[in-house]
Amino acid sequence: MLALKETIRPSADLRNHYNEISKQCREDNEVVIITVNGRGDTVSLAYEEYKRMKARIELLEILAEAEDDVKNGRVAPVDETFDDLRKILQEG
Repeated sequence: MLALKETIRPSADLRNHYNEISKQCREDNEVVIITVNGRGDTVSLAYEEYKRMKARIELLEILAEAEDDVKNGRVAPVDETFDDLRKILQEG
């Protein structure tokens, strides 16, 4: 798993040094934590990294649902599943 470097900067930097923060996020693949009064307030990261993180979260949610289905016996035989998939593909 990729660990992103994190940098902490005060909110004034967001206003006064936006281009630098944007470059940190996009080019250096850093996460910038913006603080207000010394406490974490918001996080800035590159849009591409946001999309990758969102896709990973969505995949984890699907896997958690599948694991719950298996645990609770909501499963179908593999042959049946592939037959259903073939029918769907042939119809489309």
